[in-house]
Amino acid sequence: MEIWKRNKKKRRNRKSKRKKNKMAKKQKGLLALAVILAALLLAFGLYFGNYYHADKTAQQAMKSSRTVKVKQTAEGYLFDGPAKKNAIIFYPGAKVETTAYAPLLKQIASQEADVFLVAMPLHMAFFGLNKADKIRASYHYQNWYMSGHSLGAAMAAMYSADHLKDYRGLIMLAGYPTKDLHAANFSVLSIYGSKDGNAKMLQKNPQYLPNDYTKQVIKGGNHAQFGNYGLQKGDGQATISRKAQQQATAQAVRQYLLAHDK
Repeated sequence: MEIWKRNKKKRRNRKSKRKKNKMAKKQKGLLALAVILAALLLAFGLYFGNYYHADKTAQQAMKSSRTVKVKQTAEGYLFDGPAKKNAIIFYPGAKVETTAYAPLLKQIASQEADVFLVAMPLHMAFFGLNKADKIRASYHYQNWYMSGHSLGAAMAAMYSADHLKDYRGLIMLAGYPTKDLHAANFSVLSIYGSKDGNAKMLQKNPQYLPNDYTKQVIKGGNHAQFGNYGLQKGDGQATISRKAQQQATAQAVRQYLLAHDK
């Protein structure tokens, strides 16, 4: 009887030990998972928290003028100028503060089209690809155009490819098409600087461009000077000022809109 009791006690002890070991392994696994998740969250925060900031000129351009009223909207900002028929929806470049494009867009809005500047989650346009839907559903214009800079241009092109009947055209600043844009009454204007550090990449996918296509190369311009956020890593060195590049861009957009005004 005593032997049986001792054996039973041993079995209980072994079972209890196995259970403790199993729990310990589980706790170690959960701790390792927590460490990995914390590291991923830290890396995520560091990557997306580090972006190009708008300069003082851009901050100043966010104030309304006599000709252009700057208004905050649910999706970002509206540069409301004298135009009544035309509206442009603009997607910013990757990891660039939204308001960095205010100087350029304010110039455009003072002429032939109101401009909606879209604020993207984490400053990345692919996280807000369909934000244009809400804008177009909330405002009424005769002619709608999509636009964007760099990654924002690529995402605007991708969005446009799925909404060709809803828009008159696409204005790409230092960008390239990512899907087929062939459709009746749809046009594309591509603008980039001759000193763009990614000039070769901007020639990608010419087969996607529609018959009504216009290219404008700004001599001496680079990639970053479409916005006001300083120098950009990997970019070429511009030989014209930021102001001159943006004036040339606004003029090219104006001519494009006038040519397609129906």
